[in-house]
Order: sequence, then C-alpha cells, then structure tokens
Amino acid sequence: MSLHLGPWTEWGRTGLQVAAIQDGMQFMLLFSRQGKLRLQKWYVPLSDKEKKKITRELVQTVLARKPKMCSFLEWRDLKVVYKRYASLYFCCAIEEQDNELITLEIIHRYVELLDKYFGSVCELDIIFNFEKAYFILDEFLLGGEAQETSKKTVLKAIEQADLLQENVDFQMRLFAGVMVPNMVSESSGLFQN
Repeated sequence: MSLHLGPWTEWGRTGLQVAAIQDGMQFMLLFSRQGKLRLQKWYVPLSDKEKKKITRELVQTVLARKPKMCSFLEWRDLKVVYKRYASLYFCCAIEEQDNELITLEIIHRYVELLDKYFGSVCELDIIFNFEKAYFILDEFLLGGEAQETSKKTVLKAIEQADLLQENVDFQMRLFAGVMVPNMVSESSGLFQN
C-alpha cells in the first residue's frame, strides 16, 4: 500500500516536508509612475502586438490603484502581483494557483540585488544600465522561476561577468591600439610613389 499525499508534498530525509507550488511567472514589467516602461521580461511566447496590449492595460490598471490597496489583483486568467519602490513599479503576472507571497518575495529579492549592485538603485540606473538590469534578472530568474535565491551567489556571478567584460574590453582596446597604427603605416606606404 502506498501513501499518496498530492503534488504539494514530498518526502525528505527527516520525514514529510511541504513544498511550495510555483509554476513560474508569465512576465515581469518595470514601469515608472508616469507609465513609461523601463524593463520587460516575458516567459511565455506572445506576439509583439499582444505584449504591447497587455503592457498598456496593466500599466493603466496598476497606476489607477490607490497606494493603500492590496498589491495583488486578478486580471484576465492571471494574478498580478506588484510593488512600488520609489518611482518604479515592479509588476509580475502569475498563474491563478501560484503563490502571491512568493512572487512578492521574488520582486523584493530582485530589488535587493539591484540595490546591492548599483548602490541605492534608482530609475536612472535602470534606464542607463538596462543591460545590467536584464543580466541581474537573468542570473536570478530562469524561465520565470527563481534559479538562485542566494544574493551572495548571484552578486558573485555578476561580479565575475563584469570582470570578464572588463578583460575583453581591455584586450579589444589593446588590440585596436596595436592594429590601428600598423594598418595606418602599411596603408600609407601603399600610396607613396
């Protein structure tokens, strides 16, 4: 006889442990209080037209809500979880059966990572360093699910990528500095006669 407890439980070494069910988010949007989209990450395939429509509807819906209202709302067949930090709204859409509090924690962790990396992150950091904001998000989330919950591990991976980029940039400048003068001297010799 086997005991079946359902998909929300699993057996661990110390006995029964309850596992949180989280299918992952559908998308994450970052937008300003004025409704300007600053970052978008989609984990489901949608056409550009549909993405624009969803973004427009959600931005209007979230911005119309009062500050004291709940950060969770039902929208279409999804749940929307959002949080405002300074002048930016972080907004995620999840499946109906997913846990809103876990999603709120994911948003908060992403903000903590941005804050650690940029040192008191602001909207301008996201605007002028959007590739870093995406990179941090990709190090933290994979396919809409948290792949690494340790801030230290994520920040270490980002630091290593920064060092690699600096090394590549240095080598490119060094290579360009060596090659350009040689090319100029060689090409100038071609036209002498």
